[in-house]
Amino acid sequence: MSLLSSEKGDSSNDDEYVESFICNENDVGENDMKAFDLDGGKVLLVKQKGKLSAVGNLCSHFGAPLSSGALGEGRVRCPWHGACFNIETGDIEDFPGQDSIPCFKVSVEQGRVKVRAKRSELQSGKRTKAMINQLEEDERTFVVIGGGPSGAICAETLRQEGFTGRVVMINKEPTLPYDRIMVSKFLNFELDKKLLRSEQFYAENNIETITGTEVVSLDSTNNELLLNNGNRIKYDKVYIATGSKARKASIEGADLINVCVLRSNEDAKYVHNQLNADKEVVILGVSFIGLEAAAYCVGKVAKVTVIGRSAVPLMDSFGEQVGERVMKLFKEKGVNFIMNSGIKRCIGDDNQKLTSVELNDGTVIKTDICIMGVGSIPCTTLLNESEVNVNKNGSVDTNLFLETNVQGIYAGGDIANAPVLCNNNERATIGHYGLAQYHGRIAALNMVGKTTELRTVPFFWTMLFGNGIRYVGYGTPHDIIIEGDLEQLKFVAFYLDAERKVIGMADCGRSPVVAQFAEYLSQGKVLYENQLNPDPFAWTKWI
Repeated sequence: MSLLSSEKGDSSNDDEYVESFICNENDVGENDMKAFDLDGGKVLLVKQKGKLSAVGNLCSHFGAPLSSGALGEGRVRCPWHGACFNIETGDIEDFPGQDSIPCFKVSVEQGRVKVRAKRSELQSGKRTKAMINQLEEDERTFVVIGGGPSGAICAETLRQEGFTGRVVMINKEPTLPYDRIMVSKFLNFELDKKLLRSEQFYAENNIETITGTEVVSLDSTNNELLLNNGNRIKYDKVYIATGSKARKASIEGADLINVCVLRSNEDAKYVHNQLNADKEVVILGVSFIGLEAAAYCVGKVAKVTVIGRSAVPLMDSFGEQVGERVMKLFKEKGVNFIMNSGIKRCIGDDNQKLTSVELNDGTVIKTDICIMGVGSIPCTTLLNESEVNVNKNGSVDTNLFLETNVQGIYAGGDIANAPVLCNNNERATIGHYGLAQYHGRIAALNMVGKTTELRTVPFFWTMLFGNGIRYVGYGTPHDIIIEGDLEQLKFVAFYLDAERKVIGMADCGRSPVVAQFAEYLSQGKVLYENQLNPDPFAWTKWI
C-alpha cells in the first residue's frame, strides 16, 4: 500500500497518528468504495483488482463526500464538481481544487482492515503535494504568464514534478491568484480569504510572483518577454494562461458609469457597493454569469431585470426545457425577464452616469446599474509580434500536450483552442475554471518532460437558489431526453447529436450521475440512445 511521503521512514511521535480497525475485509466488494469512521474522521476504503486503498473521504475543493461520487479506473471523482483523486496516492488528477487528499496506510489482520492515519490530515481532509527545492546550479527559467487558476496550478505543479530551475509567475492583477468563481456568485467575498495560496507558500517553494504587471510582448526568436514596466525576462519555456477579458456589448453608452462587467475581484466589489434597496438593476445576458449575478442581486435591490436574446436562459448550455424551468425558478424568486430582446443603447445623465437602457424595440427601462454578461475576448495581444499563431477570435491552437506551434511555448485556460477527448479530440476553446486548472497541470507535466496527453471532459456547474445544476460533455445537441421530475428540479437530461450519441448530460438533484458520465467519457467510451432503454442508467455499471 502506498504511504504519504511524510510517513515513509517516519520517526515522529505516535501521538500524531491514529491507528484502528475500521471494518471487515469483505465489507467492501471488488470495484467498490465505502466510507468508515476513524477517530472522528472519515476514511474512504476502495477495493480494485483485489487491492485495498484508503484515502480521505472529503473532496479538497468544497468538502463533498467522495463515497457518493464516481469510482473510475484508479481514481475517485467528486460528485459535485468533478475533481478527481488517485485512490493509491490521493493526488489530485483533475479539478477544480488546489490540494490532494490524504492517503493512509492499510493492512489486513485476520480478515479485519486496519488503517493508520496522520491526525492532522484526517481532520483537514487535505494534503499539499510535496514540492522540490530550487537549485542554484539549474540556470533554466520557466515563466508562467497569468495569475489565474491555470497559471497558479502550473507554477506549483512544476515544483511538484521535479523542476529545480527558476519559476516566475506574472499576474497583471495586483494580487496573488484567488478563487475567481466567487466573482459572479458571491460579489462581496473577502479577497484575502479566497487566495489560492499565501505569499508565504510561494516564497517557501521558490516561486517568484510578480503582480500588477503585464507582459506586453513575447519575442519567441530570442526567448524574451517584455513587461509593461520596461523590464525584460529571458525564458527557457513559457506557459501562457492570460485568460480573457469580459467584453461589453458594442452599443452606444456602454462606457457610462455603472455599466459593469464581472471578471475580477475589483469588478465584484464595485457592483456590490452600488447595491441598496432603492436601486434597479438590469442584467444583459442569460448564461452562467448573468444568472448568478441576478441571483445575488435579487432581494438586495428594488428590482432585477434580466434581458436575453434567446427564448429562455441557458438555452445553449441546457436546452429549452431546462432553461424554461430555470426561468420559472428565477421568476418565483422575484427576478424579471425580457427575452428575445437586447439592449440598443445605454442612456446617461450629464455626469455620464447610467440612468436607463433602451431595448431593441424602443422600450426604455429605468436602471441604476447594468451588468453585462455577454462573453469575453482572449487576452493574447502579447503574441502579436511573436511566431505563435493566433486565431481570428484571439485563441491559440495547441496540440494534445498544450504546446503551440512554437516549441517550448505552451498555452492553456481561456485562450487555448485545445483538443477535447469527448469531442473526438477536435479542438475547442472553453472558458471554465476547472478546465483551466487541468490545463495548468498538463502543461507543467509536459514542460518538465513528463509527456502527458490531454484527456479533456468538460464539467460545468452552477448553483442557483440552492439548486446545483451540473453538465458534462461538449457539442450542440440535436435532441434532448429528460428523465425524472423537471418541475421538482430532480432530473437528468441526456443531450443527443444527430447520430443519437449522448454528447452531454445534465442533472439537478440526481448526483452523482453526471460525475459518473464524466468518468465514463474519460475512459473513451461512447453512449447511444438505444443503450438508455429500458434502464437509462445501466451504463453506470460499465465504468
